[in-house]
Amino acid sequence: MRPADDDAPFPRSEMLRSCVHYRDGRRVADLSLEAISEALAVDDGSFVWVGLYEPDAALLAKVQEEFGLHPLAVEDALKAHQRPKVEAYGDALFIVLHTAQASETLEIGFGETHVFFGPRYLVTVRHGPSLPYAAARERCEQQPALLALGPGFGLYAVLDQVVDHYFPMVEQYRRELERIEAELFDGHFKRETVRRLYDLKRDVTRMRLAVSPLGDVLGQLARLYPSLVRPELKVYLRDVNDHVLRVTEATDTLREMLSAAMSVNLALVAAEQGEVVKRLAGWAALLAVPTLFASWYGMNFESMPEFKERYGYPVLIGVLVVVCGLLYWKLRKARWL
Repeated sequence: MRPADDDAPFPRSEMLRSCVHYRDGRRVADLSLEAISEALAVDDGSFVWVGLYEPDAALLAKVQEEFGLHPLAVEDALKAHQRPKVEAYGDALFIVLHTAQASETLEIGFGETHVFFGPRYLVTVRHGPSLPYAAARERCEQQPALLALGPGFGLYAVLDQVVDHYFPMVEQYRRELERIEAELFDGHFKRETVRRLYDLKRDVTRMRLAVSPLGDVLGQLARLYPSLVRPELKVYLRDVNDHVLRVTEATDTLREMLSAAMSVNLALVAAEQGEVVKRLAGWAALLAVPTLFASWYGMNFESMPEFKERYGYPVLIGVLVVVCGLLYWKLRKARWL
């Protein structure tokens, strides 16, 4: 992802990652954008698959010109920050997906992929953290019989890669939660643990919001657009939808466990504070006994019976020790000390 403080556009070679012409499930040639119109001039069932990464307005305008894309969809693809959705513009679809990618520091970043899907083209526009779709393209090229069905199979491969890439993220979240749970019961309150719980729940919630709408997107693709999605591809979309459900259930479970961990953490903090209060109260009770004796003998009275007794002072000390000892034993037995 380009640095936030760098407004200079990428070179075109970096924004245009791929532009491939396919016919009968076979790779025909790599194309330049200017050659797309000529490649699609003949209605021979071929299609073009274009991959873009954070394109500028000029590059998107050229792609719009070559494929006749709707200006509203192009505007959304340029600005990004869209919700997961599928919108129809004539005989073409504009699809928004949210992606996730772990960095070298194991922090997970979220990005977007915008897909222009028509009868003879598939254009993917990536924004932010996401893996390139070269692996999805290679996977399709290894199955020419299915790729011959058109760009719909390429769309399935993109959707499948996006959804499957969430599984390692879920596993990473689960391992982090296990580490935090181990720290919760080590007997020491740590503010850092609370912050990590909050950050983890925030990221899991973001993942839930990214994945759950894909079920509706896949349902619309399978039901509403038979001219674009061939019947043979519906079983593949159902498979992706099954993966979406699994990720959604996993994130829901993680959110419940994180909420429980946060509640347990608060309960442990309250219990530890209660133990501290009990100890303070116990020591205060022990100190109250000598304080009482000291305040008694600190009064300015002449008629104090112990003053005339030879062993009055030692007896007084002994009584004080016995009373404090009994009180200490009682408090220890009650686990207040």
